Amino acid sequence: MIKNLKFIGIFLSFFILVFLLDQAVKNLTLKGLRYEGEFLDLTYVLNTGVAFSMLSFLEHYLKYLHLALLLCLFAYLLWQKTFLKQHIIAFGIMLGAGSSNLLDRFIHGGVVDMFYWHKWFDFAIFNVADVMINVSVFLILMQELFINFNKRKKNGNF
Repeated sequence: MIKNLKFIGIFLSFFILVFLLDQAVKNLTLKGLRYEGEFLDLTYVLNTGVAFSMLSFLEHYLKYLHLALLLCLFAYLLWQKTFLKQHIIAFGIMLGAGSSNLLDRFIHGGVVDMFYWHKWFDFAIFNVADVMINVSVFLILMQELFINFNKRKKNGNF
């Protein structure tokens, strides 16, 4: 019981931290924070789609698809408790970021994006939550590679 509370606390800590950080940066952006730099600009774009504005034709229905995907992921993680516990920090980050973007869809009609990378190539405009989702996927991949490497090493299967 106490061990489960520890995992819940870790998950919620990262969930809340990422959610609040992303919403704080978005709030500053909505209040007019702008910057033009050599590599990166801080600007404001309301993305009504997903990455690279894909699926924007779904308009306000996209928020329900987003909600369904988050609920499915959460349900899957509750079913796969061992996998969730192995990656508790990464999933706290991922679901906090995804929930922050979902809140944007309900409040603003799209996701508030602000970072525009334009050095060497024009890249998509993105936000803190997008970065955190990528960080969480990277953490999961690295942990899985490390876990599998250690299992093989332990079993002598190289």
